[in-house]
Amino acid sequence: MKKIFLLLAIVLLASCRKELERINKNPNEPTTVQPDYLLSNGIKANVDTYWGPDAAMDGSLLYVQYWSKIQYTDADRYIAGAAGTQTVWSNFYAQGIEDFTTLAQLGDSLHNPNYKAVAIIMRSWIFQQLTDLYGDIPYKQAGQIASYLTPVYDSQKDVYTGLLTELKGAVATLTPGSNNIDGDILLGGDITRWRQFANGLRLRIALRIADRDNATAKAVFDEVTAAGTAALLPKDAVVKLNYLASPNQNPVGRNRETRNDYRISKSIVDKLKALNDPRLSIYATVPKDTNVIIGVTNGLPSDSAARLGFSKTSDAGAVFTATTAPAVLFSYTEQQFILAEAAQRGLTAGTAATLYNQAVTASFVQYGLAENVALAYLAQPGVLYDAVNFKKSIGEQKWLALFGQGIEAFTEWRRLDYPQLTPAYAGALGGKMPLRFKYPSSEQSLNGANYKAAVARQGADLLTTKLWFDVY
Repeated sequence: MKKIFLLLAIVLLASCRKELERINKNPNEPTTVQPDYLLSNGIKANVDTYWGPDAAMDGSLLYVQYWSKIQYTDADRYIAGAAGTQTVWSNFYAQGIEDFTTLAQLGDSLHNPNYKAVAIIMRSWIFQQLTDLYGDIPYKQAGQIASYLTPVYDSQKDVYTGLLTELKGAVATLTPGSNNIDGDILLGGDITRWRQFANGLRLRIALRIADRDNATAKAVFDEVTAAGTAALLPKDAVVKLNYLASPNQNPVGRNRETRNDYRISKSIVDKLKALNDPRLSIYATVPKDTNVIIGVTNGLPSDSAARLGFSKTSDAGAVFTATTAPAVLFSYTEQQFILAEAAQRGLTAGTAATLYNQAVTASFVQYGLAENVALAYLAQPGVLYDAVNFKKSIGEQKWLALFGQGIEAFTEWRRLDYPQLTPAYAGALGGKMPLRFKYPSSEQSLNGANYKAAVARQGADLLTTKLWFDVY
């Protein structure tokens, strides 16, 4: 009899639980993620991370000496905050890799290959940012937390080659003219432009590995260029996120609403002035108390920097700091620099000097300057393309052109070794410059075995450890 009562109690409890679950369901809350919302949020959140304070403003923009600090100068002296490093890692994985992995799966279940392909392209872009910053990272097992709570770190070589394969597949999957996608706040649902963006990323990564694996790099250039010019961005096209008014403003603009401790670096101001570069007045502001653009030396002690005066030194220009200033992910300018270097290296056809001139001209046009202004600029001895030292010509002009794109410029500076920058004045690295980001402390405590294996393979978890792609 007791067994019967016990069985009845279990049945009643189960019935009550089901009834409670039914009653407590919110009819206004969807149980299935909508792909358009996931795409919009994924783009915005991850471009915010890429353009925001931790990856850019207190990191790569300082390391590559686009910006400097006039207050709270620890970050400019290479004293990296643990919270910032953690935020970049966590945001890219939790708000990026996870979300776009889910969107790729939704693309399959909805029988819409364009959602899947776009998700793979954005996920690949995020993985590229992560490996560019940290080196070896969780890749193959990432985004599958149900199966891999502590994912293995893959070597940077494997990450890059894996991304090349994924991007190639995404390009083949995209179907312009059918399978429309909604929620695309980056490219407005233009599938042809997504294909061109993906091909641009393939060329970017191929050049990353060229010093290590020239044969694979050449194969990528052969594949992409064989598809013709339609496979690449057309003249003056830019892949960018156009920000709106608050609360959807540029993270740099949001930062400027409450802070004023960043300035343009003296390094880039000096270079622009030396070349009579008209982009100077676009990249920098004129201080209120002077009539001259003045940059700040990177890595000054806080007291020395503060004495320079907030109203006597130049901030970055409004094209980067305004509320609605766009965040650039890839551009025709960068594409032509890539093709110029590839031509010089024999990775693709074309005349390196011509492609270099196109890249510099495109940078001028990107910031509202006329082509004839660029032609006069290119005629200067300090700007003329030098095939003997192409890394200097391309490295310096690419550095000037990518102003604002901190992670990409930081990576290209490490790869090309130009421009030749002076370490922070009071830097904390013994006269050296950062070459990567350190892994977040959470990885040591939560994924310790895989973290230790990565460090043993790659080298000490220090800012000064060279990454695999950085050969010279």
